Amino acid sequence: MAVTVADPEPGAPHLPARPRRFPRAWLLRLAAALASGFAYYLSFAPRPLWWLAPLAFAGFALVLRGRRFRGGFGHGFAFGFVFFLPLLTWLLDFLGPDFGPWPWLGLSFALALYYGLAGGLITLVWRLPAGPLWAALVFIALETPRAWFPFGGFPWGRVAFSQPEGAFLPLASIGGAPLVGLAVVLTGFCLAALAGRLWDARKLTRPTVLAAVGTVLPVVAGLALWPAIGTGAQDGELTVATVQGNAPDIGLALQGERALLRRNTIAESQRLLDAIHAGKVAKPDLLVWPESATTVTGPDPQVDQLVASFGVPALIGALYELPDRHIQNSVIAWDPRTGPGQRYAKQQLVPFGEYVPARKVAELVTPFLDQETVDMLPGDGTNQTLAVAGTKAGVFVCYEAAFDYPARDAVHAGAEVLVVPTNNAWYGRSEMSVQQLAMSRLRAVEHGRAVVVSAVSGVSAIVAPDGSVTSSTGLFTAESLVGRVPLRTQTTLSDRLGAWTEYGLLALAIAGVAGGLVLRFRTRRDSAGTAAGEAAD
Repeated sequence: MAVTVADPEPGAPHLPARPRRFPRAWLLRLAAALASGFAYYLSFAPRPLWWLAPLAFAGFALVLRGRRFRGGFGHGFAFGFVFFLPLLTWLLDFLGPDFGPWPWLGLSFALALYYGLAGGLITLVWRLPAGPLWAALVFIALETPRAWFPFGGFPWGRVAFSQPEGAFLPLASIGGAPLVGLAVVLTGFCLAALAGRLWDARKLTRPTVLAAVGTVLPVVAGLALWPAIGTGAQDGELTVATVQGNAPDIGLALQGERALLRRNTIAESQRLLDAIHAGKVAKPDLLVWPESATTVTGPDPQVDQLVASFGVPALIGALYELPDRHIQNSVIAWDPRTGPGQRYAKQQLVPFGEYVPARKVAELVTPFLDQETVDMLPGDGTNQTLAVAGTKAGVFVCYEAAFDYPARDAVHAGAEVLVVPTNNAWYGRSEMSVQQLAMSRLRAVEHGRAVVVSAVSGVSAIVAPDGSVTSSTGLFTAESLVGRVPLRTQTTLSDRLGAWTEYGLLALAIAGVAGGLVLRFRTRRDSAGTAAGEAAD
């Protein structure tokens, strides 16, 4: 039996019918979409397989060849679902068996819908001139609304976060995470177009050459930028010590162990102080505590005395109680003589972790909420940089590493080094901590700043401005890091362009979709006119 073959490109007109070798080709396409999605997951930390990401997108594009919107949506959803499922398994460690797998499955399902929409829209734009470019723009553009919805956004798993090293990373200094992601996807889509055109034409043609150029150009551009990545000190250097006090691996039950986190952090700080006095490590210029290492409800003589013993200022990660008894997740600049001073409050809170969206609905499905459960209050961006140790330290806390604006705002406010207090002890021995570290490595290159990651239970790290990790700790260990970091004042092109890069790419994607819709409408109208003419003859 003869059946119509798939279009040579997404959305292209059908060719004359010919026998198809695999009557169940949709199963092969589905298997290829699932394999590509899993390969994309494998490109993320802790595996240094950044080059798998463009290959995964090449496989995804080949799956979409000849599909219309509905088929593209289905295969895009399959690609996304099999990617997010293993990427987000740390949610199971966080919530524990009481919640079951439903939050993990539900979030993976919701995020995969974005990939489904991307797959459907790609079938509209691929037929345009420079189709792979328009398709890559569409895919990256849909990362923007994912940072807004659901529940205030969840940008975990952005394409750029698979690239904490490798050829594409230097592009972060030009256009931040959006440009890195675009380069990765474009490389993969052009590789798919190149393979498809060679298969169809069996010879070099102008479109084939253009596809080859599109495959190579992003890689060459990234590699060419490596020598331009500045790492040298421009305003001196700073010796920074970060304290990792450790915590029990008990997931959500850690909520009731605030006193233990404080004791562990103080104990490790004391061991570090003893090592400094013994001459085993250098005396730091700045001490950093991780996120929520203590709770501040008023004067704190014990922290006062500890910081005074170091004789240097500290950045203390703390749950800070406001006069109205609400809590803010904060970082406090603590002076060895005058005590607590400037305070930065986390702006991007974790949904269901630090606040509960749709509380009335949530109370129906979880036994862990009651009238006494109070949401944290987000900060307003005040004191994005804290004046300490003769410099300005830009601060963004934990989950904020996934969003573009906190680090960018800090650099615009004059930050010469970036500090990221975090608490990943909730998530067990999963890949979550190293996934987050990959984001901080990207931010280092994006803003040309050293980054100090201070974690409760790991992974803490000192990251150079080129994204390389100069020292780090293990998971669930009590350790301290002491290292020198360069203070830098020069802003990158990415900083100067700011959000215009992201919104510019979004506008181009919208224009491409509009063009694809017009082209499809005209194609259908012309086909209908031709059919009518043939019928009249």
